[in-house]
Amino acid sequence: MIVASLFSGGKDSAFALWYAQMQGWNIESLVTVFPLSRDSWMFHYPATRWTKLQAQAIGIPHRIIETKGEKESELEDLRKGLEQLKKSFGIEGIVSGAITSEYQRTRLDNLCESIGLRSFAPLWHKNQQQLVKEQIESGFEAIITSCNALGLDSRWLGRKLGAKELDELVKLNKRYGLNVALEGGEAETFVLRAPIFTGRLSVIRSTPHWHGESGYLELEDVRFERAS
Repeated sequence: MIVASLFSGGKDSAFALWYAQMQGWNIESLVTVFPLSRDSWMFHYPATRWTKLQAQAIGIPHRIIETKGEKESELEDLRKGLEQLKKSFGIEGIVSGAITSEYQRTRLDNLCESIGLRSFAPLWHKNQQQLVKEQIESGFEAIITSCNALGLDSRWLGRKLGAKELDELVKLNKRYGLNVALEGGEAETFVLRAPIFTGRLSVIRSTPHWHGESGYLELEDVRFERAS
């Protein structure tokens, strides 16, 4: 099956892509929706421009769909982009990293049905703690690039997700109801290294921005180092 994989640069979209590859699907392209506004309801904003380096590390064609990031019109922008991919490259479905968000899953499913594509969400309803544990143990190295939930303060920006961080997230879940997998905009991540990469990415320069109870990490310079 020929599919396109929705790719935000975060841990869940990268893990879903890896799953699709292990299933033997033909990944025609990585599709990154680039919102021109931080207020997007559906798509990542921080670090999105650096997905081009991740795509280079993965070795799959990378296609960008720009959107203003407005609540409903951003889906129309995605629909137009996917219709063009279907017409030009024969894609039959899309892969997404949705886990628990009914808002995202329902809209993606309906969009795909309207243009004759299948929608695959291989991480859907997986145990969140176990999923993050699998991601860490499988070699997905990701940093936190955005925090928008109670319990996540500015010290989380730039932290790498490891076993210690997972334990803390589980505690925050029990205390505040935080989504352990950080889905639904509660936090966003950026993958620096993964089994699907031919090397690793390094953040050379970054600036944290924090306002009130939320903030994001602006990645100003990122480099790709190919494995020797």
